[in-house]
Amino acid sequence: MSFPITCALPPRHTGPLPRQADVVVIGGGVIGVMTAWFLAQKGLRVVVAEKGRIAAEQSSRNWGWVRQQGRDPAELPIMMESLRIWQALARELGDGLGFRQTGVLYLAKTRGELAGYEDWLTHARAQDLDTGMVTAAEVSALLPGAAAGWTGGLWTASDARAEPWTAVPMLAEAAAARGVTLRENCAVRALDIAAGQVAGVITEAGRIACDRVVVAAGAWSRLFLAAHGVQIPQLSVLASVAETGPLPEIFPGAAADADFAFRRRADGGYTLAPGAEHDFFIGRDAFASLPKYLPVLRKDFRATTFRLAAPAGFPDAWGTSRRWSADSETPFERMRVLDPAPNRATLGRVQAAFARAFPGIGHPPLRTAWAGMIDTMPDVVPVVDHVAAIPGLTVATGMSGHGFGIGPGMGRVVASLVAGEVPDHDLSRFRLSRFSDGSRIAPGPAL
Repeated sequence: MSFPITCALPPRHTGPLPRQADVVVIGGGVIGVMTAWFLAQKGLRVVVAEKGRIAAEQSSRNWGWVRQQGRDPAELPIMMESLRIWQALARELGDGLGFRQTGVLYLAKTRGELAGYEDWLTHARAQDLDTGMVTAAEVSALLPGAAAGWTGGLWTASDARAEPWTAVPMLAEAAAARGVTLRENCAVRALDIAAGQVAGVITEAGRIACDRVVVAAGAWSRLFLAAHGVQIPQLSVLASVAETGPLPEIFPGAAADADFAFRRRADGGYTLAPGAEHDFFIGRDAFASLPKYLPVLRKDFRATTFRLAAPAGFPDAWGTSRRWSADSETPFERMRVLDPAPNRATLGRVQAAFARAFPGIGHPPLRTAWAGMIDTMPDVVPVVDHVAAIPGLTVATGMSGHGFGIGPGMGRVVASLVAGEVPDHDLSRFRLSRFSDGSRIAPGPAL
């Protein structure tokens, strides 16, 4: 079993590149696509250059949650806007997105977990979000037949779900219909810098003149930016996910505890994943960034399986080139799609936890399993900022596993930033300089 989307699939967007654009977006995930969507809405000529396939990496490999619940306080207003955009997109594009407001439920077995959820409620109340605590009896009513012994939980009825692999390509097609030029199999090899500022990009298919570039390259952002002297402490963790075949409906929304997470799918099955467990490959970037990650590592150490080295070709693999020429093949062309193998032992534990929680269904057979590389930051919130040292360059990366749901709202925010407008959300928490100006690294709730 493996993820059904591979680099062998034929690209859909293969048209000629324009010689000139207003903005080039590097990366065809949900952040890049939605940034381009809103830039085009402002009348700008936009090219999205994707080294592999639209949404073939983490934007299609996530859980499919569209959640406000548990967000960092700085993300929450943007996520609430994103939900409104999702609603509008669903009205416009139809059922293919898989968008349903079926709620998100966090489940607690201990008083400590409940206390953590109650602490987060202060942020929900500040934004008038419909989040509330639920009792053990209310959990039983939401999840009839469950036998996990949950003592309560956190519930947001307005939260939603969507189908990542169909949703993001649909959004890309709609962006193209609005005038965005999408190009797959088109790695951006380097920025073209003139007089210290952006003058264009050099792609494997030729140069595009532009004075603004957005790097929304997910797990590849650090590698690309470092080649231009821009340092961000971004690392990637491997998250394993699986889907079942059709099963009786135990819950129409998405729910999670410390052991497993699940989401009802449009096809009648469930997407299953570990509640907190993930894998981390130790590479050169990990050693360089270790001091900045100590605060979050203390919180997350037991949930992490450490591996000695990333597979060849991965962004932080020991053998991956850190320097290259713009007129020859780069690491981005050598690995079109980052397609890691899932951790089978992790998914086995997920199956067992699901079976214990829902004995009426039992051990769920897995139809497909896959993994994705989540681009994360030391404080578990993204970098969304201009690069002061290179005028014309904007970074939108490190979504830390939160990108799919917040993608439409964050794309709108990034587009506004690129267009030179005054931000209508406080973006100070996402500034690039927080890692170099002596600020304390303060991990968000990451619930």
